[in-house]
Amino acid sequence: MPNPPVSAGARLFALLPHDAVDRLSRLPDALLGDIVSRLPAKDAARTAALSRRWRRVWRSTPLILADADLCPATSAVSRVLADHPGPFRCVHITSCEMDDFHGALLAGWLQILAAKAIQELVLFNRRWPLDLLLPSTVLGMTTLTRLHLGLWKFPATAGVPRATCFPNLRQLGLCNVLMENRDLDFVLDRSPVLETLCLEGNLFQLRLRLVSQSLRCVQIIGSFEEIFVVNAPRLERLIHSCCCTPNGSCCKVKIGHAPKLELLGYLELDPANHVLMVGSTIIKAGTRVSPRTMVPSLRILTMEVRFDVRNDAKMIPSVLRCFPNVETLHIKSGKTHQSTGKLNLKVWHESGTIECIRSRIKRLVFCDFRGGRSENAFLKFFFESALVLEEVVIHLDAGFTSMEEVQSKVESLGSVKRASEAFSVLVTVCSDPQGDYVRSLKRGSDFSIRDPFVSY
Repeated sequence: MPNPPVSAGARLFALLPHDAVDRLSRLPDALLGDIVSRLPAKDAARTAALSRRWRRVWRSTPLILADADLCPATSAVSRVLADHPGPFRCVHITSCEMDDFHGALLAGWLQILAAKAIQELVLFNRRWPLDLLLPSTVLGMTTLTRLHLGLWKFPATAGVPRATCFPNLRQLGLCNVLMENRDLDFVLDRSPVLETLCLEGNLFQLRLRLVSQSLRCVQIIGSFEEIFVVNAPRLERLIHSCCCTPNGSCCKVKIGHAPKLELLGYLELDPANHVLMVGSTIIKAGTRVSPRTMVPSLRILTMEVRFDVRNDAKMIPSVLRCFPNVETLHIKSGKTHQSTGKLNLKVWHESGTIECIRSRIKRLVFCDFRGGRSENAFLKFFFESALVLEEVVIHLDAGFTSMEEVQSKVESLGSVKRASEAFSVLVTVCSDPQGDYVRSLKRGSDFSIRDPFVSY
């Protein structure tokens, strides 16, 4: 859940005794309003006690309300919603105990916020059970630009008038929300400017179809049997972590119409548990790639490979040929409890030319390097093939215990004949071993960060 755009660390202080000049009140109303809007709700309300002028500033300022700053939260929220005329710039209700609610209190709050032009809403249910039904009032909050929900049962949309929609919604986050596919389809269909969608948890019905003319970034943290990009002409980023489904079935990632897709990850190259489809073709080891099975727009690709599992590693050439213009490649070396055959350097050369390695990839980031034979063979093949490579970053696995051990594992790479002498090699410890940067909505949806997978 995103943090409120104010800090509880901000505090109001009275003028010092030796300074009787009230310079702050001489500022223009617009600037005073901007100051008040950055304060926690209780401090913003307290400014009304300073003077008559400040009283009208608080009432005319779009308010930020976070119930974590109020005590007792439930009654205080009700008072603020009743006293302030709106609009409400941002409301975070994350601390109220939901069993404190009586009757239609929450529905009433949502009705007030809808009437007072709420822009951003974060609503988190702190208590189980998860089948606590979210009031359908939320479907009529037409002024929302950002909506984040956590631990709710989403209201059924069957029979809801077609006029009901989110015409201004740009960001939607759903964390452990019990929801039917048709209800998510309803929201996407009626959010014409939605750019960012984040789904976290395993409470959906495990199939996701993306049909949207506006989506630019989709981030999925959790398990889905199928993620199908049906028609998303503006989609630039598809980020997915945790591909294992709870019932042990296979996870399918299908890429249909996504002509602007530039970033994709994590792909898990595990044929038994993960399937990649481009168009109508399932990508396997040895798949003959054609223009219909290529995504030429992709520039950044992240994938996890168990190099000691032969069938997994043999998928790499086919997958890379689907993305001929990749410029940055992230590879995470996956762990396995049982090796099923290693690929040596000869096997990699026999796989043939991989165009993106030969003439496109400028940066290779290799994570969880353990120095195994298959890992070294792949890196040697890469070094010998990559004509435009500029940078290689090797993040060491946490299992290394000494620099001597590290040197013994990487020294053979120094003697490889390189296709390009221009690239540098950095061997380092991963600064984010848990991969939290992959799960960060803030990073994933921030387009000023070209590569949100970078952790160094």
